[in-house]
Amino acid sequence: MEMLRKNLEIMAKNWLKIGIMTVLISVWSLSLATAVWSVDLTSSLLLGFLAQGNAITDPNAILRYALPIENPTVRKIQASLEDIAYHLRSKRWSAIAKDIKDANYELNLRSAKILVSIPEDRHNQAEVLLASIKDQVGQLQEAVAAKDKEQVAKLRDVALEEIGDLEMLMVQGFPYEVPADYVNLPQLKGRATVAMETTQGPLTIIVDGYSAPISGGNFIDLVRRGFYDGLPFIQTEDNFVVQTGDPDGPEVGFIDPQTKAYRAIPLEVLVKSEPLPIYEMTLEDAGLYLPKLALPFNAFGAVALARPDQDPNGGSSQFFFFKFDSELTPPGFNLMDGRYSVFGYVVKGKETLEKLSEKDKVIAAKVIAGSENLVQPQA
Repeated sequence: MEMLRKNLEIMAKNWLKIGIMTVLISVWSLSLATAVWSVDLTSSLLLGFLAQGNAITDPNAILRYALPIENPTVRKIQASLEDIAYHLRSKRWSAIAKDIKDANYELNLRSAKILVSIPEDRHNQAEVLLASIKDQVGQLQEAVAAKDKEQVAKLRDVALEEIGDLEMLMVQGFPYEVPADYVNLPQLKGRATVAMETTQGPLTIIVDGYSAPISGGNFIDLVRRGFYDGLPFIQTEDNFVVQTGDPDGPEVGFIDPQTKAYRAIPLEVLVKSEPLPIYEMTLEDAGLYLPKLALPFNAFGAVALARPDQDPNGGSSQFFFFKFDSELTPPGFNLMDGRYSVFGYVVKGKETLEKLSEKDKVIAAKVIAGSENLVQPQA
């Protein structure tokens, strides 16, 4: 109740902002078409205009921050390296040099605080990664001194990939108990990677079961069954999502061959301040407005479960790729968060996703890593 009260106060303070934007939104929304199994943006726009701050738009960065770890030192290093991309666009070399200096300080004087969060049997791996990251940061300093933009970007990406590997070593088990109501559904207790071949080329998707175990488990289970192979894409008139997963015949979702029943997947959204996902209701219905989510719609290529417009818990096999980047979701303006279950991101194949339309189809999808994290339903 206290959280609800505080959020209602925030909404009251921002009500004037809603009034100011209403006319613009009503005009804008005339150009937005929705499909029964797509996305309703109109009411979400009101909340989007209230969002503040700079959003993280790199899917890999979002996934790193979504890991269930608590180590301030490694997060400081990550934040400093992530920040380089922002300054690199405008060649703010002094700001970049400070970011690298901050990362170097944490790496060299506080590396012991990183190892504290890593199980002892993984220390050797962690020490190898730390040595490599230190080397990358040293090379970054040289590249900044030479004002070599291309080399700085390359070294930063390598260092951040290794930071992500280091953070993965900190994860111990699954962070919470999924409610017993969902034992009849597949669950992803970790992460998995899917390689999807389409008629426009390949996509690589990382599915995050730490943040969306039910939605992610459902997707990985269907990929392993070959459910999506050969299915066409569906696209809205406004080109902001591309969707697939509608099987041949009258059904709009997956019919479990064992139960002969429609597999319905509940809405599932993890708020960063909460111990486990909120299920079966939108965040608006839960009285939460503009919270920080583990898996937001900030990034081009967010992957989310589609659902009937009026049923937050009616999703099944259909999912969509979010394609808008800066038009409807500029940094800090997240229009659909809490209304659909994001369960992963496209991390490779942006060019492929940009070209996908209703003329294309999925050729094949395969789980290439993380299958062992899929937990099948209990009998």
